[in-house]
Amino acid sequence: MIRCHCSKNELEEAKRVLFTVLENGFEPDSATITVLINSLCKRGKVKKAMEVFEFLERKGLKLGVQAYNCLLRGLAYVGRVDEAVEILMDMKTGNIGVDVYSYSAVMNGLCKVGRSDEAMELFDEAVGVGLRPDVVTFNALIEGYSREGREMEGVGVLKMMKEHGCVADLINYKTVLHGLLKWNETVEAFGVYKEMVRIGFEVDSRMMGTLVRRLCKLSWREKGLLEDACEVFEKMKERGLVVDKRTVEVMVEALFRGEKFDEALVNLNDMVRWGYSLEGIAFEEVIEGLCGQGRVDEAVSTLLLLQANGGFLDRVSFGVLVNELNAHGRVFCASFLFGVALKHGVVLVLNKELQADRKELANIWIPGE
Repeated sequence: MIRCHCSKNELEEAKRVLFTVLENGFEPDSATITVLINSLCKRGKVKKAMEVFEFLERKGLKLGVQAYNCLLRGLAYVGRVDEAVEILMDMKTGNIGVDVYSYSAVMNGLCKVGRSDEAMELFDEAVGVGLRPDVVTFNALIEGYSREGREMEGVGVLKMMKEHGCVADLINYKTVLHGLLKWNETVEAFGVYKEMVRIGFEVDSRMMGTLVRRLCKLSWREKGLLEDACEVFEKMKERGLVVDKRTVEVMVEALFRGEKFDEALVNLNDMVRWGYSLEGIAFEEVIEGLCGQGRVDEAVSTLLLLQANGGFLDRVSFGVLVNELNAHGRVFCASFLFGVALKHGVVLVLNKELQADRKELANIWIPGE
């Protein structure tokens, strides 16, 4: 009856049946009591669970460690951590005994309220008495350090897991990676990402996108990080993940800044293919950079791409492109772009060679006239 009421979430009825059984002199087994305690604590009814405990103590019944562990988890869940610590101390001094789940429950509660150092003390104590921590134990520490902005200590916990022969799971790695990204430890985050890929864990697209953007921005000062950003970005495309517009924009900008023009142009065209607008791209810098490399054909193609998407260059960039075309002896193309600029009301500042050739420019057809 007790189990049936618990399965139907009729906890008051289950408690009433238990009290009736005890009042009539019967003694239910520990497993049945644990079912009721666990059901109450899972639903946050810790006060009701404590009432059951106190009633059982008055009846002189001893509960097993499993029932206590349920209560410890319940207290930790509702933030009554000090009470959980006190009960754990009583379990150690009494004849109840404790196991790794007892420690893990209290450690989890401590970490949730920003007391990770105390949780680590309990961890050392548990190891000291011969208990073997499991994934849940370590994950409590990792999440605690992440909440407190102590992400590097979370990385240290991953190393501790290896030392204790415990294999870290996907949740452990994701928690550490999320914490590193949250607190801008980008280089360390890339290291954890690489380890996840090596193991075979798949990182979700949101965190990969964040990692790409952070690496790209750092690459403006540290050139070696651009290769790392490209590695993560290409992995996203390889897996067929949806790459958000902002990530592509930052990647394209970093590639142009790093003078990787071919890769940048490929991704620029991908943006068009994926239906993204190009308004976030600094085309002036792109065209000036291409012209600076003497890649005038790519610069003209980029201009056409910009205009096809409703954009238009500023006066300085138009002037750079016209002057570069003229420097390559492509006067007709330079004159054509000069006419396009005039038609749109853009007055260009030309170099001396083009200024000397005004007569030829004046005789060339201007589009639309």
